[in-house]
Amino acid sequence: MMLGLLTACSAPSAQPAQSSREQPAAAAKPITVDSTEEQIRQAVATARMGKKLTPRSWPNGARIAVCLTFDVDNELLQRANPLPVPLSVGEYGATTSVPRILDVLDRHQVPATFFMPAMSVMLHPEMVPAIVSRGRHEIGVHGWIHEFWPGIGDAAKEQRLLTQSIEYLTKAVGKRPVGVRAPSSGFSPQTFDLIRKAGFLYDSSLLAADEPYEIMSNGQPSGVIELPISEVGNDYVYYGETANGALPSPDAVFEIYKAEFDLGYQERTMFILTQHPHVGGRRSRIVQLDRLITYIKSKPDVWFATMEQVARYVKQPGSRSEQP
Repeated sequence: MMLGLLTACSAPSAQPAQSSREQPAAAAKPITVDSTEEQIRQAVATARMGKKLTPRSWPNGARIAVCLTFDVDNELLQRANPLPVPLSVGEYGATTSVPRILDVLDRHQVPATFFMPAMSVMLHPEMVPAIVSRGRHEIGVHGWIHEFWPGIGDAAKEQRLLTQSIEYLTKAVGKRPVGVRAPSSGFSPQTFDLIRKAGFLYDSSLLAADEPYEIMSNGQPSGVIELPISEVGNDYVYYGETANGALPSPDAVFEIYKAEFDLGYQERTMFILTQHPHVGGRRSRIVQLDRLITYIKSKPDVWFATMEQVARYVKQPGSRSEQP
């Protein structure tokens, strides 16, 4: 069994313990039995679900928007234990899985969004041109070294790391990223304000719905679109790093993803799949991704899109349903 493995992009409640160097900073005041109603309101007010943004219809009358997303963490999950064997588990994602994933996407001619820590790009610079050359994929921000933002405990340092990440990806990709996904879905008390001030079109870190919504912050509409993720659609929780997850059965995982898509199709909303190349790109698992895309394509009126395309579409005046 490998020791010292850091968590991938799971919500904090589903994560294994952070390393001692990445314990959440004691900046968020706990809600206790002595908290007043106003203190409770303030405690939860930083990033809340606002107006639902599911449109009256998706482009060309589609019933559902489907976003395939990949968190390209690779070796950076082993930064607290950078020894050759655990590092090689992450390296597999870049050397073997990303090309394999791109081949599957090519075969189906569907787009995807890749969230990449800046230093993952530095370690494997060949990934960006391979992704960009397809002409249909998006690359989004995913931290500097996949650092856990609540563990930084310093607003200025967190802002510097976010700015560095944006600038590095902008230079590598040739386009400023418009979307961000927090590493390990970790927001510090100041993270959302930094995301908003950085001018991102959308975030994809929160889990408050199965459809797009505008983020409310301290009671005010923020203008930032949330394209929410789900632990249920995350390969890491099932497979783990080395087949040590909760359900390391590709067939069983396929059935879960299929059911998630089916109800999204019935509800006419959206389906976001979150995969990690070094996890879901293994042979038996990529076969199930291929199978899932084939199944989704068998349904009429499905719109495969990047996260940017979805965010821009739902932000158009007149495209949205008037839901509270």
